[in-house]
Amino acid sequence: MHSFFLTLSKLMAWLGGAMLTALILMVCLSVLGREVNGIAHTDWFVAVAPGLSRWLLDLGVGPVNGDFELVESGIAFSIFAFLPLCHLTGGHATVDVFTNYMSERVNKALRLVTDMTFAGVMVLIAWQLWLGMVSKRSSGQTTFLLEMPVWWAYALSMTGAVVSAVVACYIAAARLREATSGRVVLTSDLGADH
Repeated sequence: MHSFFLTLSKLMAWLGGAMLTALILMVCLSVLGREVNGIAHTDWFVAVAPGLSRWLLDLGVGPVNGDFELVESGIAFSIFAFLPLCHLTGGHATVDVFTNYMSERVNKALRLVTDMTFAGVMVLIAWQLWLGMVSKRSSGQTTFLLEMPVWWAYALSMTGAVVSAVVACYIAAARLREATSGRVVLTSDLGADH
């Protein structure tokens, strides 16, 4: 069971990384296009290289239309896509100033409470994204520049949130099984020490 959730989490992280990479490349292209367009419009450049200036402007060199709309939608998906692997491997940053001085039993109880709370919050977020997606789809709302249906961004984010919620529920159930059976089902935090 654990290997299935680990594979699913890794797949989501790869998808989130691909989305993030595409967004980074698009933003770089947009910034470069905006700068070249600005230079091609300057009086100095028009005087020095009028043909090149006209050619660049006729080519349509400029910022990517709707770049901020795409970034807004894609970043939300990327965040939700990284959450399952981060949570499954214990990669969340923790502040354990006080818990270092508590017993292992208290720390296990705190871990159970936080994992169950996280699962509940992720289910709530996925549910709210579902409701938002349904609302945006029925209203027909679109983005300003690209006129892309807003519900597409909700659907992307909801996909990542649902996988995050499923993984979080698996972890919470495993922690509950640990608390009731006394056996170790999941290893403790595998993430980096902070």
